[in-house]
Amino acid sequence: MSEDVVKAMVSIASYVEKVSNEIDKESVTRFLKILTSALANKRKILVVGAGRSGLVGKAFAMRLMHLGFNVYVVGETITPSISEGDVLVAVSGSGSTQIVLSVASAAKRAKAQVVAVTSFAESPLAKISDHVVVVPGRTKVATETDYFARQVLGMYEPLAPLGTLFEDSVMIFFDGVIYALMNILGVGEEDMKKRHANVEFV
Repeated sequence: MSEDVVKAMVSIASYVEKVSNEIDKESVTRFLKILTSALANKRKILVVGAGRSGLVGKAFAMRLMHLGFNVYVVGETITPSISEGDVLVAVSGSGSTQIVLSVASAAKRAKAQVVAVTSFAESPLAKISDHVVVVPGRTKVATETDYFARQVLGMYEPLAPLGTLFEDSVMIFFDGVIYALMNILGVGEEDMKKRHANVEFV
């Protein structure tokens, strides 16, 4: 059984590497500019996602906080309202998750800038967003769920259930964004440690 674990890990890692070469570099550059502009202009950044995408979004928000961004996670009790000029980062593999769509629509009404991170460029979320970063990944809306059937059809996706590939890929993508921001802002790990939680459960 341990071989299955290793096999899955290698398969998923190989897929994430493939995805890294498929993400449009210009869309990433614009995303970085949106984030750095928000920091420079003292604007808030809100992050939203549902389920596993929400957990990945929270991890990204934490790292943005370590870099000095004014960032919040939608749904937390201390999250303030979004205002004109603020940025909403909306994470949804399908781009059709209703709660994420509702939040994005509200942000648009408030004249905030909405960035969609999704696998589907023509999804409802992408269509209402100001900027879209497409991160390929089999989401839970994929039509063929059987692994071997996908291989026969030429859908070479790793051994991962439901929408896992999207979240795995986005997690690594966001870590790459953080690395790029560290270089752009001239921030090192020592600087980030100063903002790291120091009142944690032991």
